[in-house]
Amino acid sequence: MPTFSSPFISLPALEQDFSDGLAAMLENHRGLGVYILVLANAAYDPTLWTRLSPALSARHAELATALIDTLRNGRKQAEPEDDVLVFLKLLAIGFDHLKTMESRYAGPWHLFFNPIRALRPPRISGMKFDGLLRPFDPAGFHFNKPFLAREILWEGELAAKPARLLYNKFPFALLHGLLVPEPRREMPQYLTSEWHAWAWRLCVHAGVNGLSLAYNSTGAGASVNHLHFQSFVQTTPLPVQDARFTHNGGAERYPMPCRRFSDVESAWLEIDRLHQRNTPYNLIYGKGCLHLVARIAQDSGKLNAPSRGYGWSEMAGAVTLFSLESFERLSAAEFEAELANFAP
Repeated sequence: MPTFSSPFISLPALEQDFSDGLAAMLENHRGLGVYILVLANAAYDPTLWTRLSPALSARHAELATALIDTLRNGRKQAEPEDDVLVFLKLLAIGFDHLKTMESRYAGPWHLFFNPIRALRPPRISGMKFDGLLRPFDPAGFHFNKPFLAREILWEGELAAKPARLLYNKFPFALLHGLLVPEPRREMPQYLTSEWHAWAWRLCVHAGVNGLSLAYNSTGAGASVNHLHFQSFVQTTPLPVQDARFTHNGGAERYPMPCRRFSDVESAWLEIDRLHQRNTPYNLIYGKGCLHLVARIAQDSGKLNAPSRGYGWSEMAGAVTLFSLESFERLSAAEFEAELANFAP
């Protein structure tokens, strides 16, 4: 785990560190959780799949033999129940039948078929929304849990602040990470002007072309109540960043209200206004700009069950689907109607 320089110094360095870290994790840890994390990341990226799939196939067979033996002999399972459940589903599918990520466009919207992410267990993203600020719970899931130490890609000083970058166990973006500022302070998932400015500054000065940070507020897809951003690399603009839409200077209306900011202070004034109104929101930070989507809470009765887990990616026009039928069938008009339901 390197700690001596920014993880975002260049795209080739980030790609190499990301790939090497996954390979080392798989080699050095033999548990279900690590296997699932490496598998999910490899299945998202063809380059990673080419490198890691042989070792993943061998590890799948080893873990299957051990788990079946444990169950048949009635021994206590040492692995976390969430990981056991996910692996049992993987076992039912069979390694040779696992599908890697597929994508297509429906109009301007980017659709992904990612069946492995569908196995992800729910956290607080499925809970009732009772306000943007929820006290940090040391007994709940957070990024200082000892077992997460093996999932750290990088830790050190970033934009003059201590920070930790972890792999996303179920990624849905390229080089997808979880970026936790000052993790030992154990701050809740509630943005302040300090951390808004930090995220903005980080994207402006990063050496990785296309580096983006996303933020889900409570009630808008946040699944962990420990302050964090999601880092990823966007090689082509997200649909929400398309010049055709009015918030980017075009003539076409976005399906729901969206605002684009090119200065950090104006953006914060709008975020603070949403805080005062207790309105959930999603943010996408890019180099010198921010897209902000205010929305209804994820537990609203206006939403159907599949869309209640929608966060920053879906609000930005990139939706992950878990069945091949839905992936092949969903039309631009249907997705636009789904987005419109989130308008506050």
